[in-house]
Amino acid sequence: MKKDSRLSRALHVILHLAESEVPATSERLAKILQTNPVVVRRLLAGLRDQGIVYSHKGHGGGWQLACDLQTTSLRDIYRAIGSPGCIALDHQEENSTCLVEQAVNVALGDAFDAAEQLLLDRFEQVTLATLSADFNARYALIASKE
Repeated sequence: MKKDSRLSRALHVILHLAESEVPATSERLAKILQTNPVVVRRLLAGLRDQGIVYSHKGHGGGWQLACDLQTTSLRDIYRAIGSPGCIALDHQEENSTCLVEQAVNVALGDAFDAAEQLLLDRFEQVTLATLSADFNARYALIASKE
């Protein structure tokens, strides 16, 4: 089962943009993510539509952060990328006529819903500023050892 890495990639790009004073091209961001620039542009287009980032065209153009790190939560980014399913597990057949499968689906569905709500509540508590501070602390620790 393939895992969805859009949230992780979006956060990765956002933190790089937060640390940069100049616009970053899709090509530069693609190298950081080790992917194709088209993948980056597709990801950032959704973030742009939600006011998280903006872009400049032409020479010296690229992507920049448009949101406030202090007030933007992981849940905001999660919504901006389309709210993909948080849990990769699912029911075998949603509209089964088998009574056993119906019972299993109810139990699993309730558990999945509760777990997803817990995760989304946690996403709401973590801001981009929290991630940025963690990155900067890690960077300072490495820099102090050099």
